[in-house]
Amino acid sequence: MAHPGLLGYVGPVTLKERLVHIQEAKRTLGTEIPWLCDTMGNSLKHAIGDASNSEYVLDPQGKIVRMRDWSDPAVLRKDLETLVGPVEHPTQIVDLHMKVEEAPKNAPTGIVPLLKLEGQFLPLKTQAQVAKSQHPFYAKLRAEADRSVLDTGKGKVYVGFFLDPIYHVFWNNQVAPVQYEIIGTKGVTVSPTRGVGPKVNEPKDADPREFLLEVNRGTSTEPIRLILHYFGCTDKWCTKIAQEYLISWTVDRDGGRQFRDGEVDPRSQLDPRAR
Repeated sequence: MAHPGLLGYVGPVTLKERLVHIQEAKRTLGTEIPWLCDTMGNSLKHAIGDASNSEYVLDPQGKIVRMRDWSDPAVLRKDLETLVGPVEHPTQIVDLHMKVEEAPKNAPTGIVPLLKLEGQFLPLKTQAQVAKSQHPFYAKLRAEADRSVLDTGKGKVYVGFFLDPIYHVFWNNQVAPVQYEIIGTKGVTVSPTRGVGPKVNEPKDADPREFLLEVNRGTSTEPIRLILHYFGCTDKWCTKIAQEYLISWTVDRDGGRQFRDGEVDPRSQLDPRAR
C-alpha cells in the first residue's frame, strides 16, 4: 500500500499486516484468483523497475512473453488472443459485478480539518520500532519533508498519524488527545519538539492527527526519534500506548502520495465513483 488513504487504508509496518491487506482485497473485490505478496522491502517492485501498474504475461515455463509499464486491458486482450487463442464471449468488466468497498469505518471522519500543505512535500523513510512495542501499531506514521529540508537541511516536515482500519480502532476524544515527542538528535533542531492533538467535541473519530514541524538538520544525516502517545480504543477496550519511530532524511521511493479523505486514484479502473 504505497498510498495511505487510498480507499481508507494505510501502509502496513509488518508482513502480517500486509497479508491482512491481501485478505481485505479478496473480500472487497470478490476475487478468487491467487494473490502474490511482496516482501516488506518491496523486492519484487524494485526488480520490475518500480512500475506501479505494470503488466506481465508469463508462459508455463515462467518466461516473460509480454511486458508493459502501464496496464492496457485492450492490448492485453489482443496478446491473449495471439498467445492462447480468441474466445467466443470475452469477459467484460460489467460481467464481474464488482463492487469496490472502502475500508470499514469504525468512527466518523471529516470531523478534524486536514492540514493544507503548500509546496512540494516528499515522503521520508520511517521505521516503526516494532520490537519495542507489545501492541500492534494501531496508528501509522506518515512523514514528509519539503524540498528545502532535503536540499538545504532547513525547512518544514509534516508528520501525520493515520488509524489503521484493519484493527477497528478509533480516537477516543473523551480521554487525553494524541501527543508526540521528538527525542533530540545531535546537530538537528526541531520545533516544536512536542505536540498535542486537537480537542474534539465528538466522542470519537477516525481522522488523521497531523502536525507541521520546523527543522534545521544542517548537514546531519542521523535519523530523529519520534514517540507517539495515544489511546488505542474500540467499542470493547481502550488502552494507553507509546510507540516509537525513526524518521530518516532519505526520500521513500515506495512512499507514493497521500490520498486525502477517502480520495481514490482517478487513474484506477476500480474507482467506484467513476461508474
